[in-house]
Amino acid sequence: MFLGREKELANLEKYYAKSGFQLAIIYGRRRIGKTTLIREFVKDKRSFLFSAEEANDYLNLTNFSAKIQEFFTFPTSMPSFKSWSDAFSWIAQAAKNERIVIVMDEYPYAALANKSLNSMFQHVIDHELKATNLFIILCGSHVGFMENEILGSKSPLFGRRTTQMKILPMDYYDSAKFIKNATNKEKIAYYSCIGGTPYYLERIDKNLSFKENMKELFFDISGYLYDEPMMLLQQELREPTQYNTIIHAIASGCVTLNEIYQFTEIDKNVLSKYLKVLIDLKIVERIYPYGSNSLKNKNGQYMIVENFFRFWYRFVFANRGAIEGGQGEVIAEGAFNYLSNFIGEPAFEIICRQYLNRLNEHKKLPFVAGAYEKWWGKDKLTGDSNDIDIVVSSAFDDSILLGKCKWKSQLKHVKEINKLLQKDRLILGKTSYYHYFFSKIHYSKEAQKIAEKNKFLTLVTLDDLFSF
Repeated sequence: MFLGREKELANLEKYYAKSGFQLAIIYGRRRIGKTTLIREFVKDKRSFLFSAEEANDYLNLTNFSAKIQEFFTFPTSMPSFKSWSDAFSWIAQAAKNERIVIVMDEYPYAALANKSLNSMFQHVIDHELKATNLFIILCGSHVGFMENEILGSKSPLFGRRTTQMKILPMDYYDSAKFIKNATNKEKIAYYSCIGGTPYYLERIDKNLSFKENMKELFFDISGYLYDEPMMLLQQELREPTQYNTIIHAIASGCVTLNEIYQFTEIDKNVLSKYLKVLIDLKIVERIYPYGSNSLKNKNGQYMIVENFFRFWYRFVFANRGAIEGGQGEVIAEGAFNYLSNFIGEPAFEIICRQYLNRLNEHKKLPFVAGAYEKWWGKDKLTGDSNDIDIVVSSAFDDSILLGKCKWKSQLKHVKEINKLLQKDRLILGKTSYYHYFFSKIHYSKEAQKIAEKNKFLTLVTLDDLFSF
């Protein structure tokens, strides 16, 4: 069953509806759902899908030729094309006026086996394919290759694509569609630990509890997700050992460059380069306090934005020896003791931002949102350190939304809500201040009365998060 990815599917349909030649570039980490998206897109269209292999050029061209022969019902005795150029030239002539979708999945394998393949594509697009009605999709899991060798300014294919999509993990709402029978608390917990990769979410056994699933997937050497992050990094990076150490440092609470340096002892200049690579891969993000200049502010913090990586490097990476020694269940139970705090920051905060983003898309925020951030720094009134979990600024005026996220089983709502209402002084000069409070548990009657009297205060429940 196809779940989520409505925007991506709609984008492909939009370009399919256009006349003339189209070249779509689709890429993203493996398991992220690229091929599933493409298969859903082409299911009602005249199309064929070729998946390149990590093999030599001769085998890939032979297999591609066989796909062409099968699609156009050639005699099986017909020899393979002598070159990729010959193959596409033939397609250009045979299907000049037809709307056919041709998918080349795992394109980097073919391009790495034939260094001139990109140049061939550029030539055949410019001289033959542009005059056709073909819809070609180049898809790949090697993110660096797709961004540099296909989309990069030095690539022969630069400027030839008509649309491109980097497929990222789903948000909490679409991820929950894979576990419909779970409670809302469990949906939040699963997303906080496994993230939004469809293939991983499909590994969840609906007959097992949350803890049983986590033990089986992460804390058993035969578990599907036990080694997965290591394999992902090995596929994408040349020095996975250094990256393992850096991600583990951030997952363990090191958020500044100096803290990561002290944890890893990697030279700071080299460390900055490694961090940039992780940022490009959308595993790590560097964030700055709302209102600061990122070019001048040296207080930026690094955070792991992919929950799956954050959980694995926090609880599995350093404990692999014990897990492989048969202590997986003990390690898992120990991890569960820290799970509430782990979910609380930043996973639940990220979920709450995603919720506000969805509200914005449905035009249900009090203003049109421009950016979703957070703030930390010195309270000028008290001199103490302070922070605001969520800061959403208006795209068009001086309105602002301040949010507080609490993933706690026991909470004095009135006290915490009053703290939120007092945070206006931390960000002065706005015309309108709106406050959104997010809670794991039901609100007290006293808290609800405060919200009834304050039209600028919204109390958000777990049920609200899944109410779209």
